[in-house]
Amino acid sequence: MILRGSMAIEDGRLKIGGCDVVQLAKEFGTPLYVVDEAMFRSRCREYRAGLSAVYPKSRVIYAGKALLNAAICRIVEQEGLALDVVSGGELYTALHAGFPADRIYFHGNNKSIEELEMALDAGVHRIIVDNFDELELLEALAKSRSVVPDILLRVTPGVEVHTHSYIRTGHLDSKFGFSLHGGMALKAIERAVASPHLRLRGVHCHIGSQIFDITAYDAACEIIFEFLARAREATGFAPEELNLGGGLGVRYVEVDHPTSPAEFVAHLAQIVMREARRWRFELPALLIEPGRSIAAEAGTTLYTVGSVKEIPGVRTYVAVDGGMNDNPRVALYQARYEAIVANKADAPKTNRVTVAGKLCESGDILIWDLEAPKIQPGDILAVFATGAYNYSMASNYNRLPKPAMVLVADGSAELIVARETFADLVRFDRIPARLRDARDQAAAAHDGEPLKRASWR
Repeated sequence: MILRGSMAIEDGRLKIGGCDVVQLAKEFGTPLYVVDEAMFRSRCREYRAGLSAVYPKSRVIYAGKALLNAAICRIVEQEGLALDVVSGGELYTALHAGFPADRIYFHGNNKSIEELEMALDAGVHRIIVDNFDELELLEALAKSRSVVPDILLRVTPGVEVHTHSYIRTGHLDSKFGFSLHGGMALKAIERAVASPHLRLRGVHCHIGSQIFDITAYDAACEIIFEFLARAREATGFAPEELNLGGGLGVRYVEVDHPTSPAEFVAHLAQIVMREARRWRFELPALLIEPGRSIAAEAGTTLYTVGSVKEIPGVRTYVAVDGGMNDNPRVALYQARYEAIVANKADAPKTNRVTVAGKLCESGDILIWDLEAPKIQPGDILAVFATGAYNYSMASNYNRLPKPAMVLVADGSAELIVARETFADLVRFDRIPARLRDARDQAAAAHDGEPLKRASWR
């Protein structure tokens, strides 16, 4: 087990950001997402300083889909990063938080009319166009508004990477982008260059996520520059910007050995400069979009143990008060995690247990075969590296409220996402008139609150 960021063990308890996580669980309840502010900021700075040191024109764009709320937007802004959003909801969150629109990049493979209108009205910095239908729609919307948005075209280079099949995005058979195969991407460039209502600035490519072998970027970059040379010959277009996406892997378990952000950006810079020289291009601005590698290890999820079930000679199940609703990655990607019993952090690990969630699914398992001390109901379990794609992908399955989130730093903790309540779960429910009866009249008389019953008290 590897402690991350500002984690420490003191008096047998786990601390993050100087905060005793057992006390955090007591004060804010569980499940609870905990974000280590210092570690999140440190990763932002590693990327920004590392890239600016090795490449003359560059920008780091935080991929908001990994973890996004108003407080995270504010940290990203303060650290000088731009922001990548992929939906109207993410864009609204950023604008609501006051994030500068001229530092927002808008992605997505099926942007709606309303989303594109929001982006145009806000004046986002770049819209990354994913397909011909979007290109036509954006062109019409821009014309009707008498604006000329700056765009990038997302291209798929046909590169296979060693990661889970669900998070490969740069291979030929992908829902994302204009394929280089069959001339699709070249036609897109021809169309964009010819349009008086769009301003093509460059191309975007993302080959996948949780990548440990960064030489996969070599092949992608070589293929893209070869394509750009053909596009230049056919259209005269030369890119001002090259966005190589994100995807750097992170350490979820001890056997993972990711490349550091500094080494990663130095590698990318070297490839781009080499290929630009090879094909005689003026050096384009290099953009990257890290998300997971900034947020993942800065996050920890706290759970309270509810029951311990031992099946002699088979397995011991430790059930916690969350599960696949707050962390679907295990069920979706067979993701692996490490954890510690926070209130017994330095106790000898004498047992092997499987951590199960409370949802009504046999597949609701968070960790198989965790080495741990003797676990009892009421213990606090801290699961590491849950900052990326946990809160973002959380659901209300089994009608469970989504957890709260706190930001910790220098011994203090502040709530940045409030815990959902049972009332929140029914807030948008409606009973049709033909189904209403005396109970609904009584509830209306109580300002819409459900009638109290003895079993609820």
